[in-house]
Amino acid sequence: MLPIVYGAPGQTTVSLADANRTLVIMAKAPRPGMVKTRLMERLPSCAVTALYCCLLEDTLALARRLTGVAVAVMCPASDRDELVRLLGNTVQVVAQQGTGLVAGLTSVFRHFTADGQRRVIAFNSDSPHLAAAVLEKAFAILATHDMVIGPTHDGGYYLVGAKAVHPSLFEGDGMGTRSALDRLLTRTKDLELSTGFTEVFYDIDVANDLLSLAGELRLAPEKALRTASWLGEWHQAVAALRQSSEEL
Repeated sequence: MLPIVYGAPGQTTVSLADANRTLVIMAKAPRPGMVKTRLMERLPSCAVTALYCCLLEDTLALARRLTGVAVAVMCPASDRDELVRLLGNTVQVVAQQGTGLVAGLTSVFRHFTADGQRRVIAFNSDSPHLAAAVLEKAFAILATHDMVIGPTHDGGYYLVGAKAVHPSLFEGDGMGTRSALDRLLTRTKDLELSTGFTEVFYDIDVANDLLSLAGELRLAPEKALRTASWLGEWHQAVAALRQSSEEL
């Protein structure tokens, strides 16, 4: 029996052995200089690290709003102990096999689809403002397709789901590039995998993404409460980002 994954207060706990829907959040330990590095060009390292913590915690809060979905975290092996300390006994943290995001994604499906009974979605840790209904839709799509993909505006993807491991699916992928989605779709076609899609969305990689998120959370902070609080604390730095972007 695998460990229990705890839901939000008042929700029934769900064990990974009992759930046939599993959401796995791809995460790193929040170490300065190791997370959200493109934002460090415009913001202090301490601010970026704190932002990453908020994004991760809000992403977990979003995941726990789903009913009947087991939640876990996949991370580099070197980060596991630190994430366990950070997250406490609230979620199972699994160390990936190998290094890099490609290895992490492959590890997600190798580990969680092993029993052949689950729909598994790997979700990034920096889109906590996504509507929970989109994640529900992704699981619904996966019930009738081999794969589901959530594309981003910049040519990547914020989620990918499958019911089995396909070891060559992510091999050599240009993760973090504008061709990541195209490369993935080429492989799904080569492997003859039926694929469905959720709506195009955005994650938080560069300053303009952060400014878009700030606009959303100004109107609806409940979408990501911890991140909204961070934006309040660092409002002057974010305002400077906005001004410099407008001057370009």
